[in-house]
Amino acid sequence: MKQQLEQMLKRALEEISGADSNEYLENIRVKYLGKKGELTAVLRTMGSLSAEERPVIGQIANEVREKVGAALDGARALIQRHEADRRIASETIDVTLPGVRTEFGKTHPLTTVINELCDIFSGMGFAIHEGPEVEYDYYNFEALNVPKDHPARDTQDTFYISDNIVLRTQTSPMQVRVMEKQKPPIRMIAPGRVYRSDAADATHSPVFHQLEGLVVDKGVTMADLKGTLEFFAKALFGDDVSVRFRPHHFPFTEPSAEMDVTCFKCHGKGCPLCKGEGYIELLGCGMVHPRVLAGCGIDPEIYSGFALGIGLERIVMRRFMIDDIRLLVENDMRFLRQF
Repeated sequence: MKQQLEQMLKRALEEISGADSNEYLENIRVKYLGKKGELTAVLRTMGSLSAEERPVIGQIANEVREKVGAALDGARALIQRHEADRRIASETIDVTLPGVRTEFGKTHPLTTVINELCDIFSGMGFAIHEGPEVEYDYYNFEALNVPKDHPARDTQDTFYISDNIVLRTQTSPMQVRVMEKQKPPIRMIAPGRVYRSDAADATHSPVFHQLEGLVVDKGVTMADLKGTLEFFAKALFGDDVSVRFRPHHFPFTEPSAEMDVTCFKCHGKGCPLCKGEGYIELLGCGMVHPRVLAGCGIDPEIYSGFALGIGLERIVMRRFMIDDIRLLVENDMRFLRQF
């Protein structure tokens, strides 16, 4: 039995010396030192030995167990060192290589203009309100003096979700929502995304942005509207800009007007961009229709107000000399990196 144990130790040490993974070492441990291993099988036969042989064989068996265990521990440590060396070698960093350039994001030109307009109106005391893009037909049309049989509905190419719910065609519904919940004086703007069923081309898009404004108080007149918009135009385009107002029609304002500003390219002299007029249309505006005030619970005999609506893409395109509205939504980095 002594010879059997010595041969077992020799085989175990040889197998351990050739091990190249912890998994292989674990298999060796189970093979020789496990509950069903070779050493355990030898120890179970010690009952057949004489009383004098048992202590001797027991001591040899313990020595085998200790030597095999020590060899396993040493082999594991060696394998770990080799793995660490391989990992270090594979993760070596060449500090002489150039660094990876970090790309910094920039504000989209449309966002830049929206933020600038909000800053201008906030400086004049206007509160900023945002509302739902999926809107009730009542707020989008009827509360703005556009009933279901009104001919203006034909000019508003609307996306209908149901008979009563639409994708808002303007941010004016927020004016109604604010007037329903807040008593005058009211001074607010509502920037946001709107939708109309337009075919996409260089100047039209089914998705675009507007900024609507509203002032309601006692004694508000057309002169207040003109003064506010003239201040806004000069803050946006410079003190040398001039404005003009042309009569127009909107169902929710009376009287109504379109406001033009001097051409950005020719500065009023006349050019192909402004079609020789020297002015370019910028926004629509007017005095809030008495029916709109009354429908929101505001007495038009006591209060009056004015409203305005600005197409934001129009300002962006003219500010940055962009000739195709589709460039603003295509996410072409070659275009966006210019800003």
